[in-house]
Amino acid sequence: MPDYKAPLRDMRFLLNDVFAAPALWQRLPALAERVDGDTAEAILEEAAKITGGLLAPLNRSGDEEGARWQDGAVSTPAGFREAYATYAEGGWVGLAGNPEHGGMGMPKMLSVQFEEMMYAANASFSLYSTLSAGACLAMDAHASEALKAKYLPNMYAGAWAGSMCLTEPHAGTDLGLIRTRAEPQADGSYAITGTKIFITGGEQDLTENIIHLVLAKLPDAPAGSRGISLFLVPKVLVGDDGSLGARNAVSCGSIEHKMGIKASATCVMNFDGATGWLVGEANKGLAAMFTMMNYERLSIGIQGIGCAEMSYQSALTYARERLQSRAPTGPQAKDKAADPIIVHPDVRRMLLTMKALTEGGRAFATYLGEQLDIAKYADDADERVRAEGLVALLTPVAKAFFTDTGLESCVLGQQVFGGHGYIREWGQEQLVRDVRIAQIYEGTNGIQALDLMGRKVLANGGELLALFAQEIRAFADAAPQDPFSAPLLDALTLLQSLTQHIRERAGEDPREVGAAAVDYLHLFGYTAYAYMWARMARSAAARIAAGASDDFYQGKLATARFYFSRLLPRIHSLAGAVRAGSASLYELAAEQF
Repeated sequence: MPDYKAPLRDMRFLLNDVFAAPALWQRLPALAERVDGDTAEAILEEAAKITGGLLAPLNRSGDEEGARWQDGAVSTPAGFREAYATYAEGGWVGLAGNPEHGGMGMPKMLSVQFEEMMYAANASFSLYSTLSAGACLAMDAHASEALKAKYLPNMYAGAWAGSMCLTEPHAGTDLGLIRTRAEPQADGSYAITGTKIFITGGEQDLTENIIHLVLAKLPDAPAGSRGISLFLVPKVLVGDDGSLGARNAVSCGSIEHKMGIKASATCVMNFDGATGWLVGEANKGLAAMFTMMNYERLSIGIQGIGCAEMSYQSALTYARERLQSRAPTGPQAKDKAADPIIVHPDVRRMLLTMKALTEGGRAFATYLGEQLDIAKYADDADERVRAEGLVALLTPVAKAFFTDTGLESCVLGQQVFGGHGYIREWGQEQLVRDVRIAQIYEGTNGIQALDLMGRKVLANGGELLALFAQEIRAFADAAPQDPFSAPLLDALTLLQSLTQHIRERAGEDPREVGAAAVDYLHLFGYTAYAYMWARMARSAAARIAAGASDDFYQGKLATARFYFSRLLPRIHSLAGAVRAGSASLYELAAEQF
């Protein structure tokens, strides 16, 4: 399996040419004092070294060995503890964390690039760190100052980790059904009792403590999701001086035996009257937890991009080296018995699909990072509100579309290898297994589609979609002669007309939203990628016009043409499926299936 090499050239192109990130950071005062172009470059270079040199070599061995459970203790695969110590020492857990509590305070535009490198190099390893970063984010936004001061510095330092405890055996998507309870104690703490499942990193041997964020219900809580509170429950109790004390009443009952991400411990966690503290307001826990969940949803979307990038790198190397048959136009490698398979049209179709989807996703992730930075750091209130709206609208698209297309790309990468793609030693089958979970956890992609359609588009009369549409139209109208402006506007028009169609149909049949949601999200995703590719193409053309002769920019234009001619047309079949409505889904009675 080829070594992983971070696509730094593409990342620099996005940050510097397409999105002008250093200029944005300089006009956001909190970021201007922390980061500039040189700082970002240094971070990317070091990130490439640690992911390619430290984490990627552990990916296959970690998959082969897996996480192990014995008598309540979890062991990570050989090399993970040492790698995590090096990783934590470099400050990577707190890359985007609050500097007031020991984080580095780097912009999200930069951290999304780093997360992609992590997932590409070693998805299982990445999850331990990602959950910690998400837990820190939720605590920083909602916990008391005392809790933040007590826990965040060690979490940002990587000495302690974090977990997110939502799901229960009977309650997954419908969290209003949870049974975990929290009993108030005289000292202001709470006794937490219940069982949580599918807890990533709920137990491990990488850190000396794990800080669990747990959803539970108070005795007098309202029914349903309105009665959920959030609690901080440490694995090991922490003294007022920050020292570790007795083990809390938290235990790992088992770990799951999974299809992929086998080196990531997915735990059943038992809370037996464990001591915890309220985070935020009582009965407002779901809103607080969504701070973490939305972070994780974008991050898990990026898992799709990272795995796809690694699959593409492997498939490209193989396609350049594997000799089979001759090119349709005649021999290309005349000194060899056959031509490299990259000469064949279908292999090129697969590679270009992977390249166009992965680079489009990388651009869209960077765009979302830009909006997150503006929402967090801009001085202008209107600018922050607009960015927050775009983040709300686009997060479910990113999570679902990145991971759906990520699986498509990994399967294509496996297909390029032919029979060798099915063999463990080549690495492609692991990528298919590892990326598959990303469509399921942190809210299944069907749930993301319902969130987009119901809450983010229809519920507010399309106001958030209008924000995004206005931006796209302004971009296209600024250069009508651009060859990608007209097809971009056509795709946007189709998206908006389909939105109106669903709105009208939903008033007559409430099943229409659910019937249309996934196809609608995909159509939205292809349109958003068209916007990203149009922006990348315009930036590349500008560099060429300025005298750049680098093949990189010509390659961008060629890939953009492929995207618009071969992938964007998928929106028309998706539109046809949406317009077909819900009737055919309900013609069969349940017993007829």
